[in-house]
Amino acid sequence: MIHLIGAGGHCKVVLDALLESGTDLAAIRIRDGRPGGELLGVPVETPEIIDALCGHDFHVAIGAIEARARLHAEAEAMGGRPLTVRHPSARVSRFATLADGAFVASLSVIGPSVRIGRGAIINHGAVVDHDCEVGDFTHVAPNASLGGGVRVGERCLIGAGAVVLPGLSLGDGVIIGAGAVVTRDVASHQTWTGVPAAPRVPE
Repeated sequence: MIHLIGAGGHCKVVLDALLESGTDLAAIRIRDGRPGGELLGVPVETPEIIDALCGHDFHVAIGAIEARARLHAEAEAMGGRPLTVRHPSARVSRFATLADGAFVASLSVIGPSVRIGRGAIINHGAVVDHDCEVGDFTHVAPNASLGGGVRVGERCLIGAGAVVLPGLSLGDGVIIGAGAVVTRDVASHQTWTGVPAAPRVPE
């Protein structure tokens, strides 16, 4: 049994990847704080999963970074096994490493000697070139691109269509705005936007 935690838009993407990979619909349960209804044909059930989760696979299918990290830790503490999910259309090098609970969406590309951290999301059409490291619970949004040898810390958000040039380092908790082009290293907990990207000035 596979338990998906969360029932929003990102859960639809994860569920679709599982179904496209051949997972039986009957083998999937969706757990959310607002039970009722269904998602792509799967009923949304109560989040009370302590007994049900022990010894079973789970994937936290929530886009929000802090919530994803917290629920991942809670599910592991309940005895669940974090499941890595990848869409069959993603191109993942056999020399890449995907950590527990990572998600790789359709049409994304992950090159050789890449390491994707726990609970990280590589979203639709994103490119993570050779020798990159993507930290735990980081989200590389649709069509973003990381050049070769980029290091991205934990719990970062690389916005849709953003580009990070080869060899750069981004610290923990960094936010890169949609469409930005990063040409310099970025220190932890900063937000950069624009072309070329620069620190966002607080309003």
